[in-house]
Amino acid sequence: MLGDAPDPAALAEAAAVLRAGGLVAFPTETVYGLGADATNPKAVERLNQVKGRPPEKPYSLHLHQAEQMRPYVSSVPAAAATLIERFWPGPLTVVLPGKDGKTVGFRLPDHPVARAFLKACGVPVAAPSANRSGSPPPTDAQEVLAALDGAVDCLLDGGPTRFGRESTVVEVVGGRVEIRREGAISKDAILQAIG
Repeated sequence: MLGDAPDPAALAEAAAVLRAGGLVAFPTETVYGLGADATNPKAVERLNQVKGRPPEKPYSLHLHQAEQMRPYVSSVPAAAATLIERFWPGPLTVVLPGKDGKTVGFRLPDHPVARAFLKACGVPVAAPSANRSGSPPPTDAQEVLAALDGAVDCLLDGGPTRFGRESTVVEVVGGRVEIRREGAISKDAILQAIG
């Protein structure tokens, strides 16, 4: 049991599990995420199997600091920079043009356990919600266990999540801003922030 205070030993153990190819469920301020090492194809393949998700559907990367985006994007459009400044850390996933010509999503959660865990991992972490595709995202550790019993190698229990709904997803490509999913941040708040 961690609660809101990161337990260094538990975090180190969870990060080691993730780096070894395991799946780690962890709390964010929105819902619980299921983390895998994004650089490990076998871990991502297992994440797809557990989620019941097609391999061509990409995952967003969870960060502990914004600078971690640099290797993946050539530039951050002005509207995206505005949203990041206004809402990070927080319940916003920003989808940007990647260096490989595809888009890539990023999220910087506002939860002490999530941030400490992501920092301890030292690798980019793919982290969709900790549920099977099509079922509701879990908002506490018990719901994670009910949804993914036996499929999670490690679970960081941070208590119930603050928002209880998923992050808002905004794609910013060129001059175009598209709200792909309205979540914990309202569409109006996004539009207001970018003027």
